[in-house]
Amino acid sequence: MASAILTFRVSPFSGIDPKLKPRFRAERLASGDDNLSVYSVNGGAGSVMEEKEKKGSFLNGGNGSLKPRIEQKMVKKRVCEELEVLWDDGYGTKTVKDYLIAAEEMIKPDGGPPRWFCPVECGQPINDSPLLLFLPGLDGVGMGLILHHKALGKVFKVQCLHIPVQDRTPFEGLVKLVEEAIRLEHTSRLNTPIYLVGDSFGGCLALAVAARNPTIDLVLILANPATSFGRSQLQPLFPILEAFPDGLHVTIPYLLSLVMGEPVKMATVGIEGRLSPLQKIEQLSGNLTALLPLLSGMANIIPKETLVWKLKLLKTASAYTNSRLHAVKAEVLVLASDKDNMLPSQDEAQRLMNSLSNCKVRRFKDNGHTLLLEDSLNLLTIIKGTCKYRHSKKHDFIADFVPPSMSEFKYAFDEVAGYIRFASGSAMFSTMEDGKIVQGLAGVPNEGPVLLVGYHMLMGLELSCLIEAFLREKKIMVRGIAHPELFWGKLQSSSNEFAFSDWVKVMGALPVTANYLFKALSTKSHVLLYPGGAREALHYKGEEYKLFWPEQPEFVRMAARFGATIVPFGTVGEDDIAELVLDYNDWMKIPVINERIKESIRDGIRIRDETDGEVGNQQLFIPGMLPKIPGRFYYLFGKPIKLKGREDLTKNREDANDLYLQVKSEVEQCIDYLLKKREEDPYRSIIDRTIYGALYSSVDQVPAFKP
Repeated sequence: MASAILTFRVSPFSGIDPKLKPRFRAERLASGDDNLSVYSVNGGAGSVMEEKEKKGSFLNGGNGSLKPRIEQKMVKKRVCEELEVLWDDGYGTKTVKDYLIAAEEMIKPDGGPPRWFCPVECGQPINDSPLLLFLPGLDGVGMGLILHHKALGKVFKVQCLHIPVQDRTPFEGLVKLVEEAIRLEHTSRLNTPIYLVGDSFGGCLALAVAARNPTIDLVLILANPATSFGRSQLQPLFPILEAFPDGLHVTIPYLLSLVMGEPVKMATVGIEGRLSPLQKIEQLSGNLTALLPLLSGMANIIPKETLVWKLKLLKTASAYTNSRLHAVKAEVLVLASDKDNMLPSQDEAQRLMNSLSNCKVRRFKDNGHTLLLEDSLNLLTIIKGTCKYRHSKKHDFIADFVPPSMSEFKYAFDEVAGYIRFASGSAMFSTMEDGKIVQGLAGVPNEGPVLLVGYHMLMGLELSCLIEAFLREKKIMVRGIAHPELFWGKLQSSSNEFAFSDWVKVMGALPVTANYLFKALSTKSHVLLYPGGAREALHYKGEEYKLFWPEQPEFVRMAARFGATIVPFGTVGEDDIAELVLDYNDWMKIPVINERIKESIRDGIRIRDETDGEVGNQQLFIPGMLPKIPGRFYYLFGKPIKLKGREDLTKNREDANDLYLQVKSEVEQCIDYLLKKREEDPYRSIIDRTIYGALYSSVDQVPAFKP
């Protein structure tokens, strides 16, 4: 007998006026199976970075040179060709208030079974998008991704599972339902991954499905998975709920909602980071006032009988899943909240990381159990920063790159790099084709491929300001060539928090491999290259503003191959921010610390062979710095060197070397020019810049010396 299936698309609705109700459009689809069937959706792509790429062809001789023999590959269509830089991801426009309003509408009984629906807010995804299935938590509504719908809907085909309030489908029945969906998708697209986002109870469901389907390419994103339900700190209270009088039950979901989530973090969603502290407090107060009364609506979402059933279902799900963890072969990312008052999520994340063969963890220290409904990071940002978004069997940093959205731009450069931006007050200068130096980036070509080649300041302090300036002024994404430790070494795993190494990937960094430089230039990107690499960024005392470039001119030959434009540039200002007091030689004189440095060097990823000189043999360490009252960073981009029509440089090593030395000389000239001219800047001091900004303009518009 054919069963009728409902596929919901939820329409947008206002988060301001609670009288505006969400509307639904239901489509009945026929199926020849009595079990609930799904839709047919098209998916996306594959697994993680393969071992051969981790150890693969790194650039030979500094970040700026490469092995001359490069395998030419066709670069597939990129996400960024369909999604513009600083696109609107909608993060902050929806809040937990919208979730509660939508849930009230969706829980109206219709007698139907569990079903899949796609929120209209997700919109139309880009071509060849992977399938993402959202598996809800205890509530079962399926609207737990409401804060993230618009962003996820751009790059995923999103389907959410809705489990009606009165439904009593056992756990194994739900497993089979999800399993049917992924097998249908896998059959239609064998070489693409399927994403399962599991929230709490949904985390158990995702892991159980993965255990039963080890040959299907699955990527699991688990938010505080309930596999630790047996160790819940609320476990002793659960038997009491079963005997609780019906008349008083209305208080239980209200109290439970306060235990599960962090109300302040829920109310903080959508509050602009650039607002003054007083404005933030005013908005937070208003949001809390509007939110708290709505939490009582949880009594309708989870009535007493449903709550008792769901708790039993959780117990079954946890036991079922834990007994099958050994069979999980999927790629797993666990998101764990430090302030989860319902489950020991931090300990559970560590246990899962130790138990599963391919598992990463990211911690969120200020969030509660309902992580996906609280103010934190956009879920898509987390997926991007952990290299989980892909369209093939492995992640490709070019083809799978999703350009930063406006909300990511604001968060990255206000919150993450806000201090260095404020302290450095960066002043940008560029050189026009006629040789005239102007303030701003007008002299840098808008059309790629462009290779920006320059000096790496101490600890790479100049990076964030440079990337931000290109995004703000020209809406150009600069793809930086970065050390592999940021991608596969200890730096990216030393802390489980979503930190600097993750943001580097969100902002377009590429591993130092010949293939990626080839792909970046072939797709006409703006590429940032530091030939001196770590040797310049981790220089010793007395070596500031000194170039340490390798002898090979390979980046010139690569640029000529694609007719790229080379833009040499210099940066100064590290001596205005901090004083280097402990370099590598100083650290190696301290007995305990030198052993740790040697150990990290032994375990680290090497870029070059031992025969490549001091640039190739630079040891990674953290220098000791003494902060100063901040001065200012200055950048000068030299006259563009066009290599279109200079294919002869790919074969003529002598001419390539001459051009290489010319580029190096111009970088040194840019540095010398800035060191001299900064003495004429009336706003070099942070005190003068702050006063000017307060009186006349923003910090980004404070003038500098006249070029």
